[in-house]
Amino acid sequence: KQWYQRRVAITAGIDAKPKDLGLPTDAYIAVEEVHDDGTPTTRTFDHVKSEIGAEEAEEVGVEHLLRDIKDTTVGTLSQHLTTQVVALKSLHSKLQDISVYLTQVSDGKLPVNHPIIYQLQDVFNLLPNLNVPDLMKAFTVKTNDQNLVMYTASIIRAVIALHSLINNKTTNRAAEKEGSKKVQNMIEVEKEDKKEKSSDCDSALIPLL
Repeated sequence: KQWYQRRVAITAGIDAKPKDLGLPTDAYIAVEEVHDDGTPTTRTFDHVKSEIGAEEAEEVGVEHLLRDIKDTTVGTLSQHLTTQVVALKSLHSKLQDISVYLTQVSDGKLPVNHPIIYQLQDVFNLLPNLNVPDLMKAFTVKTNDQNLVMYTASIIRAVIALHSLINNKTTNRAAEKEGSKKVQNMIEVEKEDKKEKSSDCDSALIPLL
């Protein structure tokens, strides 16, 4: 860790569809640039490598809060696919970093770091041999079975949602019909009351004449 006593300016780039993984933040510090021609120094910004992290207690608290945040409009299948896409993007970026590092080491631009080479060798040794037909078939069958279960569950969920929607519309229409019937009955009752009142008034006026 390296702590700066001077102020650090942090910029955040907000993009609806970010291309890079991680937080879109950059950190800069103000430095004085000395010129060789004797002109007065000027202040400029120098980029500083930064990383935003949290302590273990803060991470646990954030994870606990995120458990209660669920998007009800998104199905389990789309969530699973989104997670897989994010994981593949992360793996692709890591593999690109490893490729760039090994290329620079082979070209002599970077010195050989034996701990990194040992870790990469362990990673390569742990990779399974996918050229075995039985293993490839087993992976394919298992993947297809899992996707079939998720696809069937998504279809069932969509059918249940449509069924609930139809029931809701049927209930609303029945309630509207009942309400209209009640309104009509009230209007008819009011008309009958008015007729009775008018007939009573007419019967009361006849003897006086």
